[in-house]
Amino acid sequence: MAAMRGPDSSQDSVLDANAVVPETVDVNIRQLDPIPAPRYFIKELPLTEQMGKQVLEQRAQIRDILHGRDDRMLAIVGPCSIHDPKAAHEYATRLAELADELKRDLLIVMRVYFQKPRTTIGWKGLINDPDIDGEFDIRKGMWLARKVLCDVVGMGLPAATEWLDPITPQYLCDLVSWGAIGARNTESQVHRELASGLSMPIGFKNATDGSVKPAADSCYTAAFEHHFLSINLDGHVIAAETKGNPDCHLVLRGSNHGPNYDAESVAAALRDLHESKAEGPSKHGLIIDAAHGNCGKNEVVEAAVVENIAERIAGGERGILGIMMESFLKGGHQAPAPLAQLEYGQSITDSCVPWARSEEVLRKLAQAVNARRAAR
Repeated sequence: MAAMRGPDSSQDSVLDANAVVPETVDVNIRQLDPIPAPRYFIKELPLTEQMGKQVLEQRAQIRDILHGRDDRMLAIVGPCSIHDPKAAHEYATRLAELADELKRDLLIVMRVYFQKPRTTIGWKGLINDPDIDGEFDIRKGMWLARKVLCDVVGMGLPAATEWLDPITPQYLCDLVSWGAIGARNTESQVHRELASGLSMPIGFKNATDGSVKPAADSCYTAAFEHHFLSINLDGHVIAAETKGNPDCHLVLRGSNHGPNYDAESVAAALRDLHESKAEGPSKHGLIIDAAHGNCGKNEVVEAAVVENIAERIAGGERGILGIMMESFLKGGHQAPAPLAQLEYGQSITDSCVPWARSEEVLRKLAQAVNARRAAR
């Protein structure tokens, strides 16, 4: 039977150049630039013992909220995407102070997003093009991404990010407390497999057309074990076997057709979750993303959406476990360009709620949680 397992590569340091016929591979590839294995980045920018304990504790706190064991709310807030490490550091400093002040009612998690999924073409994020100049220095981008995460976690904040491909998590996931699978990938088998093995709670967003069932099915599917190709910390291709992730949950983000944050849409989504037989957090509720289709990518509307949710929470509405909000130092957005040409602290992707307004609505949300607790 051993002969049926395929070739043994344990003694091979370099593949034979004749192993492939050049005319049949890489036809549309211009260049292949080697990137160091995850272990090299982790060694250069390590997770300290104290930071590791913090990440584990904050993941546990997020799980407690998602499973109904903690009556606080999650508030996942921060820039649409990170493009300037200096501005991200300043934002994190402000957010860490506010998070400590509101910690009795909110668990504030900073959005630290490095990959931007595109409907057509455009800037794909810090990892892909860190200098925003079309040079695509991915090695530099990966290093910067890990550096930003180390800074954020070092301030005591839990970090959230969107997982866009199955390779990046090996470079960054030790620093992340909450992850998202976006609307474009919510029905992807690859991302369901990935989520089943990730070490943090994962939110699946509803599809871009507004349908909730694909995301609900993903929550159910990712809770089971999966087997698939991946890489390890040394960059070697492996066959991964996961145990399943019991902490997957639904995120309502609106759609191309309009918002779905209203009470009726939330109730309908909770029914879909029940019918999908998803366990864990899905039995307790969901998260609402105030951005994207829920605000028409208008930061003024986005802040108002969070205020609307706060009023409903204070009124006793159940099933809402947390919110997401795109927030930065300055409101609105600007076109991507090299860093020196940009206005400091303003998004180059989706519009963000400015800091002062973000602080205001987060305080209202905290007050709403406290009012709900008092009423109970």
